[in-house]
Amino acid sequence: MTEFSANLGFLWTELSLPDAIRAAKKAGFSAVEMHWPYDTDASEIRAALEETGLPLLGINTVRGAEGENGLCALPGRVDEAQASIDQAVRYAAEVDAGAIHVMAGFADGPEAQACFVENLRYACDAAPDRVILIEPLNHHDAPGYFLSGSTQAADIIAEVDRPNLKLMFDCYHLQILEGDLTRRLTHHLDIIGHVQFASVPERAEPDLGEVNYAHIFAYLKELGYAAPLGAEYKPLSGKTADGLGWMTALG
Repeated sequence: MTEFSANLGFLWTELSLPDAIRAAKKAGFSAVEMHWPYDTDASEIRAALEETGLPLLGINTVRGAEGENGLCALPGRVDEAQASIDQAVRYAAEVDAGAIHVMAGFADGPEAQACFVENLRYACDAAPDRVILIEPLNHHDAPGYFLSGSTQAADIIAEVDRPNLKLMFDCYHLQILEGDLTRRLTHHLDIIGHVQFASVPERAEPDLGEVNYAHIFAYLKELGYAAPLGAEYKPLSGKTADGLGWMTALG
C-alpha cells in the first residue's frame, strides 16, 4: 500500500498546524510536511507530532519579503539567505523535521547560480544530519523562479557535491515543465529526496486532470521508492475532507 504525506501548507489550512496534524492522522496519512511553520511555537508542533506518531518530513526556508519566493539564489543577499537557512535548521531540529527545502527565489544567470551553490553548501554543512532539498517550480505558478527544470537541478546537485543535497521531485511542476514523468523518475531516482503530487493543470486532488497517478504510484513502487509521497494540492472544494476519496482509489 502506498503511503502519503499531507502537505499542511495546502491541506486543512482553516486549522492551526497542531490541529491540522491531528486531522491528517485521522484521515489516514502516514506523515506530514509544512511550508513555513515559523509562526507556530515549535513545542506545539512537536507535541502534536508525538501525540499522533506522525513524522514531519520537511519544512521550507522563508520566502523573504512580499512578492519574493526565496532568497538563496539572489546575488548580494547572502547574509539574509544564510540567516533564513539558520532559522530553518534551528526549527527543524526543534521539531525533528527530516528535510529542509531551500528556496532559490526569482533570479537567473551565472551569478545567481554561483550564489545558489554557495548557499546550498552552507545549508548542507549546517545540517549534515538532514536532507536539503531543491525543487524546480513551473513557469505558470512561479514565473522567473531560478530553478526551472530537473536537469538544471541535477547539475546543481552535482556541482554542490554534498551527499545530503537531493531533488524534490514535484510531479505537478515537472509535468508542466517537462512531462515524461516515468522516464524522469527513473533517470533521477538516485538523487530524489522527496516526491510530491497534485493534479495537472488544476493543482487539485490527484484523481483529476491529465496525470495518471495510479500508474505513477505503481511505477515508484517498481523502482523501489517506498517513502511517503507528498500530497501538495489545493482541495477543489476548498475543504480537504471533501476530496480524500483518492487516498483509497490510488493508495
